[in-house]
Amino acid sequence: MRSLRISLLAMAFLCLAVSCSKDEAVVPEEELNFSFDIDVNLANKTDWVMANEILQLLNDHRQGIGLQPLKLDNQYGSAYSVQHTDYMIINGRVSHDNFGTRASGMRERGAKMVGENVAYGYTSAEEVVFAWLNSPGHRETIESDYTHAGFGIVQDARGTYYFTNLFYSK
Repeated sequence: MRSLRISLLAMAFLCLAVSCSKDEAVVPEEELNFSFDIDVNLANKTDWVMANEILQLLNDHRQGIGLQPLKLDNQYGSAYSVQHTDYMIINGRVSHDNFGTRASGMRERGAKMVGENVAYGYTSAEEVVFAWLNSPGHRETIESDYTHAGFGIVQDARGTYYFTNLFYSK
């Protein structure tokens, strides 16, 4: 019984630790009047060493299955990603809250399709990419017909990493 309880706790943590979303998300009514403006300087806040490692791992995987590599968006896609990562840190939980706003902001800038993966608690690029690739929903996002990726990788005050990986195609 104890091992079942531990397994259920581990599964609950895994469900909280990683999450993904696609463009099909319904935009809540409160977001309809939201401004899509964003300060691209927010992108500077991301951990670019880890972001580049994640991008390389994602592209290695994509190329291994015959997909085109993702291009790094270190401007709007990453600014929206950092903004959401900061939001998750403030709230102390992983979420796709306001995804519709991020997707609309990217569509205003020419994106045709938008998706995202989020996570927290991983300490390396390898760990988070491994987790995403071992989750059917996350893998589907990674293997979709996206052309670009933005990253919001920020540590909270305790040093825990939070991740937002925004994917889009132009």
